[in-house]
Amino acid sequence: MEDLIHAAKTAEASGYFHGVWVGDNLLSKPRVESIVTLSAIAAHTREVRLGTICMASFPLRHPIVLALQWASLDVLSRGRTILAVCNGGSASFGPSYANELAAMGIPSRERVGRLTEGIEILRRLWSEKQVTHQGKYYQFEGVELLPKPVQQPVPIYIAANPKPGQADAAAVDRIMHRVARLADGWQTDATPVEDFRGRFDTIRDYASQEGRDPNKLESCLHLMVNINQDREKAYQESAEFLKMYYGAGTITKERADLWLAYGPPGAVIQKIQAYLDAGCTMPVLRFVSPRLQGQLEQCIQEVLPAFQTS
Repeated sequence: MEDLIHAAKTAEASGYFHGVWVGDNLLSKPRVESIVTLSAIAAHTREVRLGTICMASFPLRHPIVLALQWASLDVLSRGRTILAVCNGGSASFGPSYANELAAMGIPSRERVGRLTEGIEILRRLWSEKQVTHQGKYYQFEGVELLPKPVQQPVPIYIAANPKPGQADAAAVDRIMHRVARLADGWQTDATPVEDFRGRFDTIRDYASQEGRDPNKLESCLHLMVNINQDREKAYQESAEFLKMYYGAGTITKERADLWLAYGPPGAVIQKIQAYLDAGCTMPVLRFVSPRLQGQLEQCIQEVLPAFQTS
């Protein structure tokens, strides 16, 4: 936690970073809970936004409890939160995800339904005086949630990255439509540049059809970064870091070229710029190295000045 807080303070002081983001789960990985982590960071910062990338446990959390926790974080941070949510890992992703779902009593097939119903409940609890809800998964009457968040509305993004072989064209279309209908932004990772461009264009088209302003939608890319003049060393350190985090066999060279911005500063700049050109409004850089502070400082000195505008 000390390293994370120090990194957040360094990022804010640099003037280059818009936000600080943390991952989330309940049992599938051992780490400090996300809202607690963001609360600690909020207490040590003043300006950076505070987000989840993404809240994978969203379908496992009761929306009344989460609404109060997140509203409290928004009050504590004076309106700096961004809640990015997703379906979370399915039981087919591995035993850790299956065990997490089983322990919480949530069948994997319910994750999408709980996501959509939960977003609706949060928005109502944060904006209405009293809420009665009779849904498929949650039922309650006359709930008044206080305090309300500082932000009205709190931005909610949906993280989605349907991969080839896991989702057909119709499923991808449904996912993009869901983002356009329910979310203030789309969060993704490991998406080829042209797919990123096409999917965000689709989301904006659907948003327009829903009567929403497509120009207000954000597109948030989760990009792994390792800066090193020796490109092979950058890859090897990234692969080792991700192996420890996700498990052996997670990252192949092919996936690395898609998921990572790695190598000399120029290569990292080029990768980030390609996504900016494709419509990304909010790149989030995750330093996949045990040398967090060193990577962050190198990024501030050698990468981010390339994106400074007058």
